[in-house]
Order: sequence, then C-alpha cells, then structure tokens
Amino acid sequence: RALDSGYKPEVVLCDAEQAERLHLQVSQLGGLCLTADIEIRRQATGLGVPLSALGVFFRLEPLTVDQVIAQANRIIVVEAVDNPSNIGAIVRCATGLGWDGLICDTTSADPLSRRSLRVSMGSAFNLSFARTADIVQTLETLRAQDFKVFALTPGSDSVDIDQIEIDPMQKRAIVFGSERAGLSQQALACADARVKIAMNPNVDSLNVAAAAAISCYVLR
Repeated sequence: RALDSGYKPEVVLCDAEQAERLHLQVSQLGGLCLTADIEIRRQATGLGVPLSALGVFFRLEPLTVDQVIAQANRIIVVEAVDNPSNIGAIVRCATGLGWDGLICDTTSADPLSRRSLRVSMGSAFNLSFARTADIVQTLETLRAQDFKVFALTPGSDSVDIDQIEIDPMQKRAIVFGSERAGLSQQALACADARVKIAMNPNVDSLNVAAAAAISCYVLR
C-alpha cells in the first residue's frame, strides 16, 4: 500500500516469496530489496513474529492544514490522542467510512508511525493528513471554510448523536480528545455542536477509537 500510494522505498526486507513479488517495483523506485530468513528478519526488526515483508520509506512532503482543508469535505480532528494504536484505529475507521482528511495537534501520535500503520492496515497512506500547533485556530479556520464542527464529549450539555440531522451537502468535522481528560475547553468552545453517544450510565466513556467508529458512521 505504501508503494501504491507513491511512497519511495529506501529498503525492503522480505522472505524469498515476497522478494520475488516486490523486487522489480522496489528497484524501479530506487529502493533496495533484501531477502533474509525469519531469524535474521526477527533480529533486524526486533519483532517477535516479523512480517514476510517490511520496509523503510521516505515520507512525502507534509501537507499543511490549509491544504488538507482545501481538498476534503469530511475531516477528523484529534487533540492529545497520544496512543498510536488509537490513532491507527481512528484512521482505519475514517478511511473505511468515507472521511477524507485528518488533522492532529502536536501532542497526538503520528499516523505514519509503525504501530499506527499496522493498526490502520496502511490506510494512513491514503488519507490527507496535517499537523496543527494551534487547534483553536484550526477549528476556527474550519468554521470559516463552512465546515460544521462536532465535538465528541460525554458532558451533560451535549446532544445525543442520533438526534443530529445532517445536510448531505454540508462539510463537516468531528473533534476527538484525550481519553484521560477529554477535549480542552478551548476546543469545545469552537464547536458548532457538542455530541455524545448514548451508553450505559455505569460506564464513563468509550475508547476513542470505538467512539470514532460510531461517530464516523452516524455523521458520514
């Protein structure tokens, strides 16, 4: 998926079967394709069960927030979501349900980290992504660009998500926060609507990736 998305490989380490399949494509893009047995791949990668093909790729030139906003109609924004597994799961939900942009603040995990990529099944390669150093300014920019901003929060002043009516032509963004502290008050203040997922009152919240899956589906 990295190769098909235009990422340039530096080196790919494979078993014999995968090397035969990938060698030509990797070489044409200027990368080195190496073959090794499982023990060498395990030592080289530090993985207990190394995959049959692993690669190191050069990142593409990063997009700006304005570039992501300009080419997307449905955007996910995350604040202080620092677990790479959660970021990977959010990316997989977003791409699978038709969302086309992701903006992370500087305290959130990297969608292109190894763990995030494995959890997202490589779908992060196909999702427009940018970093923001000022989430308030970013949310204000989204609203100025005619996006409706939904903030996910279990707070008592939020509206059940199944009560939200969506205009199919309306551009929209969903904002998710840290599982420990939730969204900051500054981010909440920038939202057009505060939204919650109805759930068992004996449980305080859902995992942020589960909340993303529900929200991306309902508000898609």
